[in-house]
Amino acid sequence: MRWNPLTMQVLPFIGSVNGGHVFPGATVPHGMVKAGMDTDSPGNAVPLSNFKLWPIAFCPDGFRSCNVSMANRKMLRKTLEDGTPDDYATPGYFASNLSSDVRIELTATRRAALHRYTFPANTTEPRILVDITNDGMQSSTDVQGSVDPLSGRVVGGAQFASSFGQDRYYAFTCVDWRGDGYELGTPTEYGTWLSNYATYGTVDVHQTYFGFASEMGAMLTWPSNSAGETTILARVGVSLISSEQACQNAEEEIPDFDFDRVYSESRAQWNELLGRFQVDKTGVSEDTLQLFYSSLYRTHIAPADYTGENPKWESTEPYYDSLYCNWDTYRTLFPLWTMHDPYTMAEVVRGMIDIQKHEEFALNSLTGWLPECRSSTTKQYIQGGSHADPILAEFYVKLQEHVSALEVSADDLYAALLADAEDQSPNWNVQGREVNAWKEYNYIPQFFFAPGGANTKWVSRTVEYAFDDFTIAQVAQAMNKTEDAAKYYARAGNYANVWNSNVTFPGREDIKGMMQPRFQDGIFNYTDPRHCSIHDPEKATCFLNAVRRDGFYESSPMVYVPQDTAKLIEMQGGIEAFVNRLDFIFDEGYFDSTNEPSQQIPFMYHYANMPAKSTQRAREVISQSFNTSLNGLPGNDDAGAMGSYVVFYMLGLYPLPATKQVLLSSPYFPEITIYNPLFGTNTTIRSTNWAENGTVYVKSVAVDGEAYKSNCYLDWDVFVKGSTVELELTDTMDATCGDGPGALPPSLSTGGYSN
Repeated sequence: MRWNPLTMQVLPFIGSVNGGHVFPGATVPHGMVKAGMDTDSPGNAVPLSNFKLWPIAFCPDGFRSCNVSMANRKMLRKTLEDGTPDDYATPGYFASNLSSDVRIELTATRRAALHRYTFPANTTEPRILVDITNDGMQSSTDVQGSVDPLSGRVVGGAQFASSFGQDRYYAFTCVDWRGDGYELGTPTEYGTWLSNYATYGTVDVHQTYFGFASEMGAMLTWPSNSAGETTILARVGVSLISSEQACQNAEEEIPDFDFDRVYSESRAQWNELLGRFQVDKTGVSEDTLQLFYSSLYRTHIAPADYTGENPKWESTEPYYDSLYCNWDTYRTLFPLWTMHDPYTMAEVVRGMIDIQKHEEFALNSLTGWLPECRSSTTKQYIQGGSHADPILAEFYVKLQEHVSALEVSADDLYAALLADAEDQSPNWNVQGREVNAWKEYNYIPQFFFAPGGANTKWVSRTVEYAFDDFTIAQVAQAMNKTEDAAKYYARAGNYANVWNSNVTFPGREDIKGMMQPRFQDGIFNYTDPRHCSIHDPEKATCFLNAVRRDGFYESSPMVYVPQDTAKLIEMQGGIEAFVNRLDFIFDEGYFDSTNEPSQQIPFMYHYANMPAKSTQRAREVISQSFNTSLNGLPGNDDAGAMGSYVVFYMLGLYPLPATKQVLLSSPYFPEITIYNPLFGTNTTIRSTNWAENGTVYVKSVAVDGEAYKSNCYLDWDVFVKGSTVELELTDTMDATCGDGPGALPPSLSTGGYSN
C-alpha cells in the first residue's frame, strides 16, 4: 500500500459544538484512553471525564492558596485573531494554549497518555494537580489514592456512575513525571486537596464519609528548569482493575517518556487505517477531502479496545467496550468495518460473544444476552432492539468463509443470536428483548405489562425486532439451517402487524397507511403521523425517557423497513404513492438526518426504480447537514454512526446489514480504491463523465469490463474479488436500475438475498 499522510486531511474539531459530541483529543484507533480537554461550552457531554490533570503556573500565597477545585481553577484558553480558541488537533495529538501562558500537549497509546506542559518563562514554582474523583458528574465513591513524596507518583481510583444506565464501575490511574530537557528531580512540595483546599505534606487521598465525594486529588510542586523553559511530562496510565495495573500499562506502553515517538506511532496507525481508502483528488475540493477523511477517522474512535481490562471475569478473548450504542452503529458503522477493517470487526464480535457467555443476570440463569449499549463494563439502556444481532449477522454473512481464520466460533455466534431471539431477558431495558410478548403476539402490544422492563417504544421495537430476526434468518440460511431460516424470515415480516392501512396524514388523504401502536386484543391505538418530527404538535422528541410511555423511538410513524421495502411499497399503495410519500418527507421537513432510522430513507427511491432521485436526495442531505466547520454535524455523532453514514454517502454506497448487497450511487471522487486486508484485494470504483457538482447520476455499470446486472446495487463478491467497477454517469435523472429480473435491489417479500 502506498503510504500517504492522510491525517493531514482530518479535522478532529468537526462537530465539537452544536451537540455533535465528538472527541477532538488524542487517541489511537479504538484506544481505551482518550486524552483531551474538558470545556463547559453549552451542550458538551461530560461523562467518563476521569482523571484530569491541571497545570498551575502561579499561586499568590504558595501551595495552600492554589485554586484546586474545578470551578475555581478553570480558565479561558487563549484565542486566535478570529476569536476561536488557540487549540490544535490532528489524529494522535492535541494541543492548547491557556490564558495563563501554559501550553498543553497530549498524545496517547491504547492504555496510557503522555501530557506535556510547558510553563511560561518566569515560572518559579510549576505545579500540577491530579484530580482523582471528578468524572464530569461528580459521582465518585469509595475513593482511594496516594502521592509518593520522593518520586511524585500519584495513584488512585474510585467507583463512578455509569453515564447511560444505573450501574457503577471502578477506574484507577497512575501518574509519573519527568522533565523534558532537564532532570526533574524530587518534588519541592507535595500534598493532597479536597474541594478547594490544598493541604501541604499529606500523602493519602481517601473518602472520610459515606456517600458521594467532593473533588479530591493530589498536587505537586516541581523545580523549574534554570537553563531554559520548564516543560514537564506526565505519563498517565489507566486501568479498570487496579492502580498497580494502571502503572504497569503505562510502563509497558510508554517506558521512555518519548512524546515524539508516541505521537509518531499513533499517527502511523491512523495513516495506515485511513490509507485503506485511496481517492483520486483530481477536481475534488479540499472541503470534500476533509469531510470524507474526517468522517472516516471518527469511525475508529469507538468502541474502545479494553482487552485485558475486564475486572468481571478472566478470559483470553478480546474485550471491547464503549458500545454507544448498537442501535446507532449497526446500520453503517459495522458494515463499513466489514469492508475495510474485518480484523477489528472480528475482535468486537468475539468480545460480544464472550460477554454473552459470561455475563449472566442471575445465579440461576442458564444464558446471557449479547451486549447492546455498554460503557466501562456496565450495561446501558437499550434504545431499539437487540442490535448486536445484525452486527454478528453482518460479520457472518459477509465473512463466513473466513470465520475460523478470524478465530470466531460459528456455533457460539449462532447460540448467542438464538439467546436474544428466544430467551426472555430479566431486564430488557438493558439487554435482550421482550421475547415472550414478541413470540405470543408477533408484535409488542401497547400497555402489555410484564416483569422485566418498561413497556414502551412498542412500534419501534416491533420494527426493530423484525429486522433483528431477518438478520438471524440470514445467518441460519448461510449455515444451511433451513427450518430456522424459514422461522426467522417469517418473524422478519412481523413489522406488518403494526401497519394500520386506514390512518391518513392530517390534511393529506393521499398519504394513507402508517405504523401504529396496537393493543393485546389486536385493536389499534392512534399516534399522530407527525409524531416525533419537527412538526409534532406535542413537540415530542421521542428520545429515551423512562417516564414517557411512547410508542416510537427516534422515528415517526412514517418509518422504514430496510429488509422489505418492496412490501412497504405495496402497503403504501404502489410506486407512485410510495414516491409521493418520500418526496413529502423531504420537501416538508420530516426527514431528520440526526436520527439513525432516517439513514436509509434517501436511498429508498432505488426500490421504486428511480436511483437518480436517491442520488439527488443523498447529496442534498450531505450539502445541507454536514460540513467541515466546528458545527458541521446536525446532531450527535453517536460513536461514529454519523461519520460512517457520511463515508458511505460519499463513496456512493449504502449498506444493507447482514446481506450480500450494497446499494449503489455515484462517489464524490472520480476514482476511489478500497483495500480489504483480509481478502488482500483492492476494489476500485471509477466514474466516467465525472464532475463534482454536476454529472452524478448512474446510467450504466460495468464490473471487470462486463455489463453488470444492476445500476442500483453491487453484490458483495465484487468487494471480495477486488473488482474494478466502472460507472457511466449522466446529468439527467431518467436513469433506472436496469431492465433485467435482478435489477431492483432485493426485498424479503420478492427474494434476491443471496448468502
